[in-house]
Amino acid sequence: MTETEAQETISRWLLQDKFRMQVLEAVRELALPQAYIAAGFLRNLVWDRLHQKSFSALNDIDIIYFDTDHSFSESQAKMHLQKQFVQMEWDVKNQARMHKKHGHAPYSGCAEAMSNWPEKETAIAVRLNKNQQPEFVAPWGLALLFDACITWNDKRPLSLFKDRVAAKAWLTQWPKLTLRINGNDPAST
Repeated sequence: MTETEAQETISRWLLQDKFRMQVLEAVRELALPQAYIAAGFLRNLVWDRLHQKSFSALNDIDIIYFDTDHSFSESQAKMHLQKQFVQMEWDVKNQARMHKKHGHAPYSGCAEAMSNWPEKETAIAVRLNKNQQPEFVAPWGLALLFDACITWNDKRPLSLFKDRVAAKAWLTQWPKLTLRINGNDPAST
């Protein structure tokens, strides 16, 4: 699948998903700088479709944004979203401060911050533009999601990757997935 085909397919699926569209609109209304919904919000959508599942419950919804002035409060954004979607857990993180947690030089934006996440398929995000159309950021592209793999990002320890795969039970929830440890070669742990 090409990157353009992946974008078109995921956009179509998002536009058909009433819940995800409501969440995208709510996040856009927060007006956080460089705000996106990341990780499982898109990843699970694609993996569910690859497994012919209707909808997997989201453990949480990850909101990322990039505010070097730190003028927007993570906790206030989280409380605002929690009031609208009481059934959901929210994880709101300003990526302009996350480099400190991971011992890196300051990031230039959300895309660079995401390029340091443990799995490449998790490093994907979406927001709605002014025309109500999905706008994506994905350091390794969206087409990767359709490979039915969980790919280790070698910027992070392999042990962290393996721990996350086990803890999140992705291979149980989506049994067609394989692990990709080295380049393009699927491997097992």
